[in-house]
Amino acid sequence: MSQPNASQRAPLGDPSHAIDLALFGALGDLALRKLFPALYHLDREGLMPESTRIMGLARQDHDTAAFRQLVKGALHKRLKPDEHDDESLERFLNRLNYLRLDFTTLDGYDAIRQWREDSRRPMVVYLSVAARIYGDICHNLDASGSLDDDTRVVVEKPIGYDLVSSKQINDAIGAVFPESRIYRIDHYLGKETVQNLIALRFANPLFGTQWNQNHISYVEITVAEKVGIEGRWGYFDEAGQLRDMVQNHLLQLLCLIAMDPPSNLDADAIRDEKVKVLKALKPFTGEALGRDVVRGQYIAGTSDGQAVPGYLEEEGANTQSQTETFVAMKTEVSNWRWAGVPFYLRTGKRMPEKLSQIVIHFRQQAHYIFDPDQRGIASNKLIIRLQPEEGIALQVLTKDSGLDKGMRLRPGPLHLDFNSAFPKSRIPDAYERLLLEVMKGQQYLFVRRDEVEHAWRWCDQLIDGWQARETPPRRYPAGSWGPVASIAMITQDGRSWYEDY
Repeated sequence: MSQPNASQRAPLGDPSHAIDLALFGALGDLALRKLFPALYHLDREGLMPESTRIMGLARQDHDTAAFRQLVKGALHKRLKPDEHDDESLERFLNRLNYLRLDFTTLDGYDAIRQWREDSRRPMVVYLSVAARIYGDICHNLDASGSLDDDTRVVVEKPIGYDLVSSKQINDAIGAVFPESRIYRIDHYLGKETVQNLIALRFANPLFGTQWNQNHISYVEITVAEKVGIEGRWGYFDEAGQLRDMVQNHLLQLLCLIAMDPPSNLDADAIRDEKVKVLKALKPFTGEALGRDVVRGQYIAGTSDGQAVPGYLEEEGANTQSQTETFVAMKTEVSNWRWAGVPFYLRTGKRMPEKLSQIVIHFRQQAHYIFDPDQRGIASNKLIIRLQPEEGIALQVLTKDSGLDKGMRLRPGPLHLDFNSAFPKSRIPDAYERLLLEVMKGQQYLFVRRDEVEHAWRWCDQLIDGWQARETPPRRYPAGSWGPVASIAMITQDGRSWYEDY
């Protein structure tokens, strides 16, 4: 996105996209760290219609003036120096109002109805709160008469703890809102590179004709976190890395990689194809549970040269916890396109780097004519980087330069780095795109209920298998790439994790 001067700025947004945004949990970490900066950028870029209003709702005893100052402080902390714009900031803060509210009781919800009384704009209800009270809020909004047939609701993951609880939460939301007005966020789907993945696959015959088991050897997806649990012990120890990351982020990325071409770019056409992938995921049974899945838990180690505690030594820790902070697995998509192609997934906390990437390993040529000792490098790789820097690289082989090199091969990337390719543009945060799509009433970047439930169904069978085996997680030092067993899992297939970072 470009950064226009105030005198050059276009009119604010498409008036048809104007909304009243009711943000529940407006003083929580997600709102202050992600949502308000995203909303500010939309306003600054001229994408927020002039009449859009934002109501922050929380339990703390503040007035609107104090709330605006808190948001202003959060923005100053998180915006880069060249992103500060006094005119835009003042205009954005003037959109904000505040309402102190106990979310779980009906008392006080009349104030929302009164706020909306003369508005002709759709209301968007954003639930940046614990999933267990989604149903209470939806019910109270309905009972107070605050809703109409245009109201949309946005809910954050995780939606439930397992399939049963997910159904209960979705039933509670669905009792008030139809599926067409429910927006389930997975922020990975708002990333620029994920959007480019759809274009890469379906707009380029170079890849479209090669995207199957005849040409792809294996796929790996890594989502590594450098941090530990960051004070989230109470939540994380109940969830673990499988529920926290695999059930949503990694499976969504796998679906986008593995799905068949949709008939069009409509929301349901894309989501129908993703559901087919989830249904085709091979379950873990018998020996496969021990052979193809590795659970880990970090112990004390180092990060950026500093000593860091192990998981069981974190503040407030249950020293007997068997919760996993790392998961690696090999799975398959049992259909014609992917028969025999393994998908290797791994995610963990206290890794050496913050990294999210997908690597597509293409098969080698059947007939090889170059140096036999270079046979191992004679394949192409497509590296799709989601963070920290978003970009796409295709690793190709060329002749090594020099008169004495003969026909020695040298791997090198054809690289698209978004920061370098678009130096005058700011790469928008995923939440900016997602919030903009909610304003437009577009659902294609959001997760449908049956996607959530099929993902939980697949994860539940894995969790049930772990509990039946009672095998403790393997230890790995903080600052490493996980248990040695996760490396052995892929090397026993004659492959390796791509770690050219």
